[in-house]
Amino acid sequence: MKCDPELYRATSPSLAVKPRLIRHLFLPPLIIALMIGLGYIGFWVSEHYGIRSLSENGERQLELHARAVESEISKYTYLPSLLELETSVSKLLADPSPEHRQTVNDYLEGLNRRSRSRAIYVMDTTGRVMATSNWRDFDSYLGEDLSFRAYFQNAVRGQPGRFYGIGSTNGEPGYYLAHGLEEHGKIIGVAVVKVRLEAMEERWQRARLEAFVSDENGIIILSSDPARRLKSVVPLSDETKEKLARSLQYYWFPLNELQPLARETLSEGVEKLTFPANSELVSDDENISYLSQSRPLSDTPWNFTLLTPLQDLRREAINQGILVAVAFALVAFLLIAWNERRKVIATRLAAREALQEANNQLERRITERTVDLRASNERLKSQIRERRHAEETLRHAQDELVQAGKLAAIGQMSTSIAHELNQPLAALRTLSGNTVRFLERGQLDVASTNLKTINELIDRMGRITASLRSFARRGDDKGQACLGKGVEAALQLLDGRMKNTRLHRLFEEVQVQIDQTRLEQILVNLIGNALDAMQAQPQPELWLEGEAFEGKYRLRVRDNGHGIDAEARKHLFEPFFTTKPGEQGLGLGLTLSASLAAATGGHLGVEHPASGGTAFVLSLPLVSPTPAEPI
Repeated sequence: MKCDPELYRATSPSLAVKPRLIRHLFLPPLIIALMIGLGYIGFWVSEHYGIRSLSENGERQLELHARAVESEISKYTYLPSLLELETSVSKLLADPSPEHRQTVNDYLEGLNRRSRSRAIYVMDTTGRVMATSNWRDFDSYLGEDLSFRAYFQNAVRGQPGRFYGIGSTNGEPGYYLAHGLEEHGKIIGVAVVKVRLEAMEERWQRARLEAFVSDENGIIILSSDPARRLKSVVPLSDETKEKLARSLQYYWFPLNELQPLARETLSEGVEKLTFPANSELVSDDENISYLSQSRPLSDTPWNFTLLTPLQDLRREAINQGILVAVAFALVAFLLIAWNERRKVIATRLAAREALQEANNQLERRITERTVDLRASNERLKSQIRERRHAEETLRHAQDELVQAGKLAAIGQMSTSIAHELNQPLAALRTLSGNTVRFLERGQLDVASTNLKTINELIDRMGRITASLRSFARRGDDKGQACLGKGVEAALQLLDGRMKNTRLHRLFEEVQVQIDQTRLEQILVNLIGNALDAMQAQPQPELWLEGEAFEGKYRLRVRDNGHGIDAEARKHLFEPFFTTKPGEQGLGLGLTLSASLAAATGGHLGVEHPASGGTAFVLSLPLVSPTPAEPI
C-alpha cells in the first residue's frame, strides 16, 4: 500500500513553526510540573497516613513506658516517712551524741541496702546532715549543710519534697524524696532518700527506645541518649539560668537548648520535630525528623517524651511519590509517542524537500565561510604574535620594576648601612694606628689582639656587603628558598634599624617554592615597613609567626605600630601609593611583593588586629608538606 503524498504533506513553514514552538516550550515544563505535583501528593498522602499509624502505636508505647517510670518513682515514696517510726532517729535529733549517731548510721545503712536506694540520710531543722547510710564512704554526706536544697525547704515546712538534682558533694545525679519528721505536731528534722533512675535509661537503650524525661524547668534529666541529658527543651532566659546556677540543682552544667530546625504541632502533646545535622539528636550528615509524643507523669511535675524516628516512613513516602510520578511520566510518554507517530508520515515528505534545499544552502555557506575563516585565521595569527610580543615586553618591564624596587630599598637603607660601615672603619683606623705603636714598642701580644679585632671587623664589613650583593642581584622566576635563611638575610640588611626593636621568632625552618633572592626582597619590604610604622613607639616589637596550612606556609609579619587608617587600606597594593612622608618611599614595595608572591602560586594579604598595629600575611607553597623543627 502506497501513501498519498498530498494526504500527508506538511503545512507551510510559516504556519507550522508556532504550534511546534509552543509544544517544545510549554509541554515539557507542564509534564514535569504535573509529575512533581502528583509525586508530592502521593508523598504527602503516604506520609500523612503513615504518621497517623505511628501516632496510634506511639500512644500505646507512651502509656506503657510512662507508667513504668511512675511505678519506679512511686515505690520509694514510703521510705522517708518510715523513718518517723524509728525511735533512734528522734533520739538523735533530740540528743546528737556520737552513740545515737552511730546507731542511726547503722540503721540507715541496712535500710538502704535492703531498699536498694542510693542513699538515705537525716537532717536537723537547720539542714545539717546528722546521720547517713554512706557514713563509711570518703565522700559521705555526714555533716554537710544542704539547707539550700529545694527538697529540704519544702519538707521542713511540712510539704512533700520531690527534687531531681546533681549532688554537690560527688556530682552524682539522683532523685531526692524528702519528708518532714514530726513529734508532737512539730517538725524536728527531715528524712531524705536519694534514688538513682539510670536503670530506666539502660532498659530504654536495650529496647532501642528513644525517649527522655524533662523536669519542671524543661531540663532533660533522663534520656536513652546520654548526649541529650541536661539539655533544655524550652528556651531559658538569662535570669532563669542564673537562678538555676545559684541553686546548684544541675551543678555547673551549661544547660544548652535543643533547638529544632522545624516544629509542627499535629495534636495535643504530639509534634513533628526536625533537627539539623549538627544537632545532638542527629548523628549522620542529614536532617532528621521525629514524631514527638509527650505525657505528664502523675505525682510529679515531669513530662515523659517518646521520640519515633520518621526516616523509614519518609523513605517509604518518597518511594510512593516517586512511583506515582514515574507512572504518570510513563503514561504521558506513551501519549506523546502516539501523537508524534501520527505526525511522522506527514513530516517525512516535507523533510526530504527541506533537506535538499538545506544541502544546497549549506554548500553555498561553506564556500562563504571558508573565505571568512581564512581571513580570520590570518588576523588571529597576527594577534597571537602581537600578544606574545606584549607579554615579553611586560615580563621585561616587571623584571626591571623588581630590580628598581630592590635598588630603591637599598637606597632607603643606605643611611643605616653607611652607619654600620663607618663604625668598623673608625675602629680599624684607631686599631691600626695603635698596632703600629705597639709593634714599635715590642708589645707583640697587644698588637696580635688588635690584629684579631681588625680581622673580625673586616669579616663583619664583608658580611654586610655580601648581603647587599645578594639582595641586589636579579632573581629567577622559579626556585626553592629556605625561609630561615631568607629571614636571617633580611634581618642582617636591616640590622642597623633593629637596635631597639624586640624580635619574636615563632616560625619553622621550611623550604618554600620561590627564588631565594625574591623571598629576601619580600621580607625586606615587609620588615622595613614594620620598622617604619614603629618609629614613634617607645618599645617597638616585631613578631614573625608561621604556620603550615593546606600545603602552604603562612608567615605573619606583625608590628605594634600606629596601624593603617581605613582610607589607606583601600589603596595598599596600588602602585606608587605610599603613606611615608617626603621621598622615603616610592609606593612600589607592597605591589612588587604581592606580584612576586602571586607568580609562585602564593598570596600576600594584610590583617588589622584589634590590639593595634598591622600584620602582613605571606603565603607560599611548601616544597615538602612536613615542616622541620621550629627555630
